[in-house]
Order: sequence, then C-alpha cells, then structure tokens
Amino acid sequence: MILLGVRSLTRQFDRDPVFANVTFDVKVGERIGLVGPNGTGKSTLLKCITGEDHPDSGNVESPGHVTISMLEQEPDFPPERTLLEEAKAGLQHLYDLQHEAEELAVKMADAHGTPDEDAIHERYDHLQEELTRLDAYNVDYRIDEVLHGLGFSDEDFDRPLSTFSGGQQNRVLLARILLRAPDVMLLDEPTNHLDIASTEWLEEFLTRDNRAFVLVSHDRYFLDRVTNRIVELHRGKASLYKGNFTDYRRQREERNKLNERTSEKQADTVARMQTFVDKNRYGQKGRQAQDRLKKMERIEQVESMDDFDEIHMNFGQASRTGDMVLEAKGLTKGYDDGPLFKDLSIRIERGDRIGLVGPNGCGKSTLLKTILNVEEPDAGSVRFGTNVEVGYYDQQLSSVSPEVDAVEAVRPPKNFDFSPGMARNLLAKFGVKGDLGLQKISAMSGGEKSRVALARLAALNINVMVLDEPTNHLDLWARDSLERALKAFGGTLMIVSHDRYFLDQIANRVLVWEQGEWIEHEGNYTAYVAFRDAINAQPDSEQSAKKAKKEKKQPEPSKSEQKPKRRFPYRPVEDIESDVTRQEELIASLEADMVRPDVLKNPKELQSVQHEYHDARSKLSDLMAAWEEALELNA
Repeated sequence: MILLGVRSLTRQFDRDPVFANVTFDVKVGERIGLVGPNGTGKSTLLKCITGEDHPDSGNVESPGHVTISMLEQEPDFPPERTLLEEAKAGLQHLYDLQHEAEELAVKMADAHGTPDEDAIHERYDHLQEELTRLDAYNVDYRIDEVLHGLGFSDEDFDRPLSTFSGGQQNRVLLARILLRAPDVMLLDEPTNHLDIASTEWLEEFLTRDNRAFVLVSHDRYFLDRVTNRIVELHRGKASLYKGNFTDYRRQREERNKLNERTSEKQADTVARMQTFVDKNRYGQKGRQAQDRLKKMERIEQVESMDDFDEIHMNFGQASRTGDMVLEAKGLTKGYDDGPLFKDLSIRIERGDRIGLVGPNGCGKSTLLKTILNVEEPDAGSVRFGTNVEVGYYDQQLSSVSPEVDAVEAVRPPKNFDFSPGMARNLLAKFGVKGDLGLQKISAMSGGEKSRVALARLAALNINVMVLDEPTNHLDLWARDSLERALKAFGGTLMIVSHDRYFLDQIANRVLVWEQGEWIEHEGNYTAYVAFRDAINAQPDSEQSAKKAKKEKKQPEPSKSEQKPKRRFPYRPVEDIESDVTRQEELIASLEADMVRPDVLKNPKELQSVQHEYHDARSKLSDLMAAWEEALELNA
C-alpha cells in the first residue's frame, strides 16, 4: 500500500532548480534514507512534502486517512510545561479514547433493556478495537521507554522544559514525534543531538517499530541499521536504490561502471557505422548507408552519472615528536554541581589515535580543554613531550574569526610568507573554492565553516591534532575525505565524536566514560563494544570489569623522569630507527586484526590479539626511549 506519493516535484530559487521532477513512493514498512551532499535540497524536499514549503511544480499524493508528520527543528513549548506533560500532550487523543471507553463501560450497566443499549455496545466494541490497534493501554510504558531511551532521567520528567538546554529541547521534539507515531515520519537529522547510547537505542526503536519514514542523516552506521531503501538527491535529480547505505554505495558504483561500459560499446558501434556511412554514402551501398544513418540517430545515448565533487583534504607531513606526547596526572575538574572527572591519569604516545566516547554532559569537551590548558584543572597536572606542536578544533568553531574571510582565517599567526595564493590553494583542498574563499566566515554555512577550520589546522604544520566533533557539519562525502586525510596524517590524534563509523576508521584506542569514570580500551569503537559485550556475557562480569578498569587505570611510568644517564646499550641511531619502523608495521598489522569480523566474534582471540598489541606497543615505547637517549648521548 502506498502511503505517500511524490510526483514530479520541482523547486527553484535561482536560475537552476534545487531539484527537478523528483518522483518516488513511500509504502508500508519502507524506511527510506534521503542522501546527498550538503546543499542539494534534502530539507527543502521534506518541507515540500509537508506543505511547509511549496514546489514550483508537481504534487504530493496521500490517502486521506494517512498521517504524515515531520520532526520539528525549532523548539516552541508552552511556558512552564514539564517534560512529562509535553510527552502526554502528543498522545491526548489516546487518553481521550480511554476516557470515553471508561464512561461507556459505566453507561452499559445502566443501559440494559433500553433503546440505546445496542448503540452503546457497538461504540464500546469499536473503541476497544481502536485502543488495541493503537496499543493505547501501554501508553505510559511507551512514554517511559522513549524518554529514557533518549537520555532523560526520572528526575527530568517534572522539570519545566524552559530549564532544559537547546540540545535537550531538540530531543523532546524527537520524543514527541516518536510517541505520536504517525503513519509516515519525516526525520531530518534525528541523531544530531544524541550521544552514541541514545543513537543506538533509536536504531533499535525504529527497526522494531517498522513504521514508514523518510530519513535525512549523515550517520553511516545509523543509515545502515535502519533503512531498506535509499533516495539519492544530487544535482537536481533523484535516483532510487534498494537496500541500506552500504548497498546503495555498491549499487551506485556498479551502475556507474555499467554505464561506462555501455557508453564505450555505443561509441564503438557508432564509430563503425559512421565509417560505413562515410565510405558508402554515394556508392552502390548508399541505401544501406542511409539505413545505418537512421539507426545511428535512433540510438539513445547512455546518460552518464554525475560524480560527486571530490574533496582532497590533506594535513601535510607531521614532524616527529618524542615517544611521550602528553602525560596527565591526577586531573580533576568540576563546577558547582560536582566534579566532571576526578584523579584522571592518561599517557598519550606518538602515533596514538584516541577516540573519546561518552554520553552528553559527561565532560568530553571540558576534558580536552583541561588537557590543552585552555581551562585550569582543579587538581593535577599536564606535561607535553619533546617537539610537540598541537592544533585544536573546537566544535563551536571559535578558531576562525567570524569577521574575516576564509583566506585570512586560515593564515597562520605571524607567518608572513603564507601568501593569499597559498591560502586559496589550501582551502580548495578542503572544498572551499572560488569566491567562497573571499566570503566572511559569519556568512558561511556550518559545513563551510568546518572545512575552513580544518584547513586552518593544515596551515599550522602541527604534529598533534585535538578534534572536538569534527564531523558535526560535514556531509557523508566530506567525512570520507576527512577520514582519508587523518589516516594519512603521521602525527598523533585525540578525537571526540559521536560518529561510530568515523571512530572505527580512525581510532586505535578509545577512552570511554563508564560508570562515572574514564576507562581506556585498546582498539577502535567496535572492538570496545565486542569487549564490553563479552565481559557482560560472563557471570562474574562485574568483578572482571572492575579488575580491568583497575588495571587499565594505572599510568605507565614516565621515562622523562629518569636521570640523564644511559639506560640502554649503545646502538647507532639508524639501527634503532629501523627497529622502530618494523615495530610500527607490526602494530599496524595487529590494529587491522582487532577489527576483523572473525576476531571480533571470538572474545578469546580478540583478547589474545589485544595482549599481543599491548606488548608490541610496550616494545615500541622502549625503542622510542632508546632512540631519544641515542639522539642525546651518542653525539
């Protein structure tokens, strides 16, 4: 059954349409992912479907009984309404049906033998069927499930919504549409204000609910989990694909290759026919030549697929730091309502790629700022290693002044040799091209500002990057480019992100907020989840987890505290560097092993690889210490 039909929708603001002749159906049980680069009109299309915006041509068709709702983007709640009151307000029709059924149950006892008896019974039976269909008797359970799933606590239920943060209020809007449960949901970036735990809950909810929806999202894992069809919107055209996001990418590549092969065959055929026509147009085979000419005119050219604009982000070569990049001891930071973290110790070594994972409000951004001395700790200390040059990307994008243009924004401080031409070439690698480079930062979109801020890091010649939610404003293709650039970056990374796919591609260690403290785990996010699930599956999981936490929490001894005398046998620097290279290759191989599906499914094998990985890193640490000693004492 078709719940919603989009028929030849066209929307135009300037000379070229944002999209033209977009046509697709939404059927019962279909979960559609609407994808495309930023600026292709995805949100505009959803607004045209709901009537919030009006297409220049085309129409939207839907049976009269079908309800369609769109996730609102701007909170607008009645003054002093509480979270629970707002949740119930969207379900008032169910409460009204319950109340009417209760009143009819009382009337039935008094209506026996009266002319109204049959009508009352008939209405009561109809109400019972409707209440059962709508699962109305479980409405209070549904409210608890949705609000808790989206990260609200019992203490939040009676709080006025005016006391919630902007992100929390946006989660209330998401809760409202989930509870109302329309026949078709239009969800524009529903995970924007969710942490990883809430995103994973939403995945389970949408998959289990099986309600039809059209979803805009840049979260690749989320798209893979919840969608069964993809609509690509690109350069004004809509293309349809079966399956989830991974299926879409594969099919698009296959479709592109098929079009290329077909086009090449057509070109060969046309060339042969043209040669025949040229040779025989006026000869004995002139009639055959005319026939070939007509066939050539009837050949339909294969329409080539539009490629996405390539972005080639590049952070350049990172200079080499010492073995120890950063060491924090006993860090404590908090505000009036208590500590965000307490007595935290962590050691970051050259080549580490650490992902920070935790719920909203646990202090991830504050931890980064404290480590970088942007904020003073309440207790503890941070020490940086040799030759460390740090670049910081904050999610508020305060590193790029809103009052200057992009060319000026990326210019390194006090580097007068960095010319405007160099700035423009660098910006182009990050997708900021042409006149956009001369536009003020304040006039740019979130995605454009993000790319300028990332380009600024590339201009600084740093070897340590600290990134706080770098993918927030980037579309799927810009995220791919950023991942490739970070993989090629030879320095050290520390990243906060809610994008699990991104973390899996980049991180080789994760620092996870668990039960009120930060715990280190080797491997990427998926390896951490496998480890967590394996521990939780064991009967003595609580004891094992506590033991693992205690073991992981102990900081490694600081090598720089040793006295300046030789700790290692004399060896030439070049020999040690060769051993360092071989050890780094072994570590890279073990990192690849830790994310292999067959290893992740086997907790014992995963644990064995992790132990081997830990030993390899320990040996590399010793080699780097020997290298630093050789640099200092061999001369």
